Amino acid sequence: MSASASPNRSLGTMRVDGSRRMLHPLMVMGRWLKRRIVGFVVLTAVYVIAPFIQVRGHPLLFLDVQHRAFWLAGFSFNAQDVWLVALLALAAGFGLLFVTAWRGRVWCGWFCPQTVFLEAVFRPIERFFDGPREHRLKLQGLKWSAARVVRLVGKYIAYLVAATAVAHAMAAIFVSPVELLAMLREGPAAHLEAFTLITSFSALLVFNFAWFREQFCVVMCPYGRLQSVLHDSRTVTVAYDARRGEPRGSLKSATPVGDCVDCNKCVQACPTGIDIRNGLQMECIACLQCVDACDDVMKRVKRPEGLIRFASMKELAGTKLSTLRPRLVVYGLLFVLSSSAFGAGLFTRVPFEANVLRPRGGNPFVVDGAMVRNAFEVHLVNKHSEMAVFEIDVSAPVAAEISVGTPRVGLGALQDLRVSVAVAIERRWLGRPVTLDLQIRDLTSGDVEHVAVRFLGPPSP
Repeated sequence: MSASASPNRSLGTMRVDGSRRMLHPLMVMGRWLKRRIVGFVVLTAVYVIAPFIQVRGHPLLFLDVQHRAFWLAGFSFNAQDVWLVALLALAAGFGLLFVTAWRGRVWCGWFCPQTVFLEAVFRPIERFFDGPREHRLKLQGLKWSAARVVRLVGKYIAYLVAATAVAHAMAAIFVSPVELLAMLREGPAAHLEAFTLITSFSALLVFNFAWFREQFCVVMCPYGRLQSVLHDSRTVTVAYDARRGEPRGSLKSATPVGDCVDCNKCVQACPTGIDIRNGLQMECIACLQCVDACDDVMKRVKRPEGLIRFASMKELAGTKLSTLRPRLVVYGLLFVLSSSAFGAGLFTRVPFEANVLRPRGGNPFVVDGAMVRNAFEVHLVNKHSEMAVFEIDVSAPVAAEISVGTPRVGLGALQDLRVSVAVAIERRWLGRPVTLDLQIRDLTSGDVEHVAVRFLGPPSP
């Protein structure tokens, strides 16, 4: 059997007639699976409890879209910080490009929530109710019995409980844990819209993790399609050493054969149903389950491990070249630049905003005998993640009557307030432009912001 891919190759999840073939991956407890299990436990905890962890009095992750207030790891953001979000997205994007060009689709097999929840939550539920792979395959050809129906109902109840827990954890990101618990106590009738959304999302999760599964990675996920343009011959990813493994044959073969005994364990272990021996395919999520399966067989037949391993095409062809190449350097530099820009913007931004708002409509000034009056508002936004106190002061280069509605104000995290300011200057001083100096002092951090405000009025007599 050739190691090259067949031109008529179809998806591993499809039968010859085009119908869906449900996959039941073989679980081989090798070194890679042990590492993935540890990672899945940690990531599941992070994904589920992140909204409930408190940092500086706020959730670790909280996206309050309704009030346009966002918290991440103790930092607070509002709608005006969208440029920071863009920098963070750029850093994540360039980081993903770098990792994919360097190590293939490891994000999919090790860190993606789709894989994490499927392998750490829903497959264990399936194995608990239906047994190991061999038993589940036998069940497919058996007639339904009362015991099987009970197990099926129990399994889907467990699926629903797990999906509902995940859905509520996701909801806590947008409504905060405190509000979510209050909604649960008040019941569905008091929050029908939220109840409908969470119920629908729970049902969608059950559909996804109970039936759709790897089809999301194979058919729907756009990231998988990027492999064809991000991979090259020096990308280190899961690969089969055809020079060592071919021709395939049993241990009792009368003719010389390679190390591959054609046991098909690598195919049985693959969560997307591919045969890695046919070459790298877009469906490969670099989970390394085929590596564990093959290494286990090699140990049993007393042959060297690593027939399937992390390797580049150049390495398998016998060419020893460094994985470092121009595209990796470019992706790495772009990642460092965007990450640095995000970090600099995050730690150097002023922790409050102050904008001057003129009255809408009418004259921007009022003439009262010899005096000209201007009225405006200072829109103050506290971007701290905690309570802060601000002091507002206005000074003028000429004699002026100045009145500040509330010279000192206290604002909660991401709260805003409009403070009225009135300034009156004698008309005789307006022969040349007069610029007011608006000073906002953050008494919490000590930061001071100066805003230049042009005083408006008629020409001097």
